[in-house]
Amino acid sequence: MKVIRGIKIGGLQQKIINLMLIFILALVCAYTAVSVYQQRNLTKTVQESSESQQGSIAAVSEETMKAILETSMTQTTALQAYIADDLFTDVRTDVLTLQAFATQLFLHQDSFADHPYYEPSASNGRTASVQVIHEEGVNPADSETLGLVANMSEIMLAMFEASDKMSGCFVGTADGNLLFVNDRSGAYVNADGTPLTLDVRNRPWYTQAAEAGELTFTGVELDAYTEIATLECAAPIYRNGELVAVVGADIFLTAISDYVKDKATDGGFVCVVNENGQVLFSPEQTGIFKAELSGSAPDLRQNENRELADFITKALREDTGLTQVNIDDKAYYMTGAPMASVGWAVISVVDQAVTHQPTDVMLGRYEEINEGSLSSYRDGAKRSARTVLVLTLVILLLASVGALVVASRVVKPLEHMTKRINALSGSDQAFEMEDMYRTNDEIEILAESFASLSKRTRNYITQITQITAEKERIGTELALATRIQADMLPNIFPAFPERSEFDIYATMTPAKEVGGDFYDFFLIDDTHLGLVMADVSGKGVPAALFMMISKILVQNFAMTGRSPAETLRAVNDQICANNREEMFVTVWFGILDTETGRVTAANAGHEYPAMLQSGGQFELVHDKHGFVIGGMEGMRYKEYELTLTPGSKLFLYTDGVPEATNAENELFGTDRMLEALNEDPTAPPEQILCHVRDAVDAFVKDAEQFDDLTMLCVEYQGKKEA
Repeated sequence: MKVIRGIKIGGLQQKIINLMLIFILALVCAYTAVSVYQQRNLTKTVQESSESQQGSIAAVSEETMKAILETSMTQTTALQAYIADDLFTDVRTDVLTLQAFATQLFLHQDSFADHPYYEPSASNGRTASVQVIHEEGVNPADSETLGLVANMSEIMLAMFEASDKMSGCFVGTADGNLLFVNDRSGAYVNADGTPLTLDVRNRPWYTQAAEAGELTFTGVELDAYTEIATLECAAPIYRNGELVAVVGADIFLTAISDYVKDKATDGGFVCVVNENGQVLFSPEQTGIFKAELSGSAPDLRQNENRELADFITKALREDTGLTQVNIDDKAYYMTGAPMASVGWAVISVVDQAVTHQPTDVMLGRYEEINEGSLSSYRDGAKRSARTVLVLTLVILLLASVGALVVASRVVKPLEHMTKRINALSGSDQAFEMEDMYRTNDEIEILAESFASLSKRTRNYITQITQITAEKERIGTELALATRIQADMLPNIFPAFPERSEFDIYATMTPAKEVGGDFYDFFLIDDTHLGLVMADVSGKGVPAALFMMISKILVQNFAMTGRSPAETLRAVNDQICANNREEMFVTVWFGILDTETGRVTAANAGHEYPAMLQSGGQFELVHDKHGFVIGGMEGMRYKEYELTLTPGSKLFLYTDGVPEATNAENELFGTDRMLEALNEDPTAPPEQILCHVRDAVDAFVKDAEQFDDLTMLCVEYQGKKEA
């Protein structure tokens, strides 16, 4: 045994040193093996957890999108069916009224003298008129009932002019004559002015009503003269059990067709199916849902695809809810709602592939996050390997205690992290940072990366779900609000086709989905026309609500016979009584005497009107302003008068016209407005408004519209001599 520098070679000390060295080497090897095992196990666990979370993301996203579609499509389809059904309900009521009147007419025919009737004349133009045509070989003068039913002329004319849904109404007699009302007289005469004939008793509306014995709707057919897709509602008239006539009304269906085409989007569309399972209206040009006339369209209830056939059958009876239907190896989500008055149904169709897009986006984002975290982990693992090598040398020098401490420091956090990740696999809980992972090395980096990944993934799913649902809800509500506001304002022109004393036209373009400006015009009595132009403070939905209240109050008080000043005073007091939001509205209100041309007006803080006297130029009328409506209770307003002569015009507007701003922040101004008005002062009101709008658009160009733009023009033409 030799002693070298205090160490006995071959003695107990060497053996102890050898044993320690063997122990340390074994410990280092064991530590290395455990670390490699834990890293591989962790990598496997991360991959399994990633796959599990991807599955969870896909499942949650699919269920969320399906729930949103369930609510959105079902409610939208039901609303569309309700709106469309309202069209047929109104026409049904009108036809029942004609049936009741005609029945009483035949029951008491001895009390009525024959009423005159007239053949169609091209000179009537687009004026609503009562006219008679007949079958080939039938002489109206020989009819025993035509003169009697002609007593319905006035009520039919009034009904047609009051309805915005029917395109005409009629009475077909059992002896081959047709008394009808519409505004298309020129369509029923030959080039030489002689009236056309019509096979009255063989028309679908006559035969179907006679066979049914009660009110009925025909299928969609082409109008006999205009070739426009139309539908008739008809009801039979009996006298002593014998069919003597059929009354009815025409409905041109272009509005529904245009509405269906406008609703088409990428991957989705709306169609209408009749009671026979035939597609009447659809934007599709090919395939199962292509629209065809009822005489040639297939019955989808008999389709060889039983899923589709059963769905159509159910939709004609009741609301279907969200249903998946497979057509030609493609999956679609569908909802349906019936239209009770005609037995039709509105069907909404969405390609299921469209609903997968949010899921694909989230999974792609998750893959990016996961790849970033794994990259950080791999970099940390490489640095850890180098650290282990250095630590091995240090352990060999510092002995077994240091090796055990280091091993414990490295292995235990990895084991705990692995167990924690395994416990989270397949659940919706989040991986959270713990003190054990705060080792100031790659283990802490990996733990922080995984905690951040887990948190961001959960937040992303929650945000996507909330944003998607809120966007659908807000979009539906704003679309409905826009339609409601548009319907509140007079929007059918010519507004009073039967009145020759004046011509009037108005437009309103809101800056947002809904606006605060409004115009109105209405006949207070036979000789007085009310004119309103107003601008509510603010924009958007609050201004739109305040606008509706103000419009109704102005019209209601005006219809009681109050003067303009009294009307504005009453409206102001009513609004101030409950105006906690402190909103206000500027109003110009005038009453035109259609016999004399005198205008009595009052101004509550609104823009100066512009007036054109016959043969002159448009000029501003610098009237005296009163205080705004809603600003202070008890305000009084002064009236003034304007006199219009035949050819005079009055132009009303809101501040959206003179305050229209271009990209250089310049205002359009009243001078430019007067130039546009005087571009062609003799033009009719509609063209006058077009000139002003074109001038504003040319000035503003691509700048954003910041305020509502509302205009009204009335031309006084004077009372025509009889």
